[in-house]
Amino acid sequence: MSDVIDRPLLDEEKPAASRLRIVDCDVHPSLRSTDDLNEFLPKRWQQHLKEYGSHLRTPYLFTTPYPRSSPLIARRDAWPPTGGPPGSDLAFMQKQHLDPFDVEFGILQVLDLFIFSQQNLEFGAAIQRAINDWQLAFWSHRDPRLKASILVGQDGVDLAIAEIERCAKIGEYIQINVSPRANEPLGRRRYWPIYERAEALDLPLGIHVGGYGGHAPTGGGWPSYYVEEHQSNAHTIAAQLASLVIEGVPERFPKLKIVFIEGGFGWIPSAVWRMDQHFERFRSEVPHLKRKPSEYVREHFWFTTQPIDEPDEARHLRSLIEWVGIDRLLFSSDYPHWDFDDPRFAFKTPLTDAERKKIFSTNARAVYKF
Repeated sequence: MSDVIDRPLLDEEKPAASRLRIVDCDVHPSLRSTDDLNEFLPKRWQQHLKEYGSHLRTPYLFTTPYPRSSPLIARRDAWPPTGGPPGSDLAFMQKQHLDPFDVEFGILQVLDLFIFSQQNLEFGAAIQRAINDWQLAFWSHRDPRLKASILVGQDGVDLAIAEIERCAKIGEYIQINVSPRANEPLGRRRYWPIYERAEALDLPLGIHVGGYGGHAPTGGGWPSYYVEEHQSNAHTIAAQLASLVIEGVPERFPKLKIVFIEGGFGWIPSAVWRMDQHFERFRSEVPHLKRKPSEYVREHFWFTTQPIDEPDEARHLRSLIEWVGIDRLLFSSDYPHWDFDDPRFAFKTPLTDAERKKIFSTNARAVYKF
């Protein structure tokens, strides 16, 4: 993580023609208010939102189970001067992030209304549909650098398929987003129709941390502190990686590309080493797997970089990057959140120009076909 809060760009750091243009795979836009969705929501669901609001898998409305370290988990300097929450003002986002860092493409990741955690699946689908349309109208059409994702709740598979098909016909979305905290582990067959459509449409499956599956976010139960809950993001992604691989999703859908977003990558080597070790001992239990888990991981999965685990010695980070694979990493800033990674300082270890270009640009361009 880079401490850049309230630190403006210096003149000599402003964009130059020779600077590497970046693809930022994790940019968070926000609703200024839920009224932004009115033009995209049927009257029935507008009224439902006003009268009943969200019905989530946790007993918390308009907040999360743990107090955040900063309001709306945002940088102090990311609150727009025009009012509204961080990420809700396109002009301010352009001035503070897209222009100075020369972002060639930014992939939108919407977290408003706990979009994946709605218990009322019909209401959740209506909100997801509205937000998918809002992404285009309020962001992508106003700044072509910003790319929208098809957000679907995978626990209503039929509703998700319908929304994927609707958005695919529009042809402006670059991935399908699902939650890592659904009712069941993501490798389960009930979710496979979504993966089948993603593969058929050649759209990567994006899995961004967050949401609530109704279960404790750690294997040991409910945490006491926000710092514990935040730590659990990596555990959640590791568990879902194991579920997808061992239940055979990459074997069944060999052309499917899966991108884990905001889960970091420091945990990958030990998780994969353990999967490989267990596979050798228990392979008779999973005859549907034709190869070692590590081979599936290295061919079908990509990982965005933020939050970067930062060991004391730079060479350890370098070794970690090499093990995961330069080709597997996609740069992400997490703008405008408090643990934003500044692209100028994100990697505290030497990288060659060719390696930087891969992580900051060409890997994402290959995955998303920009």
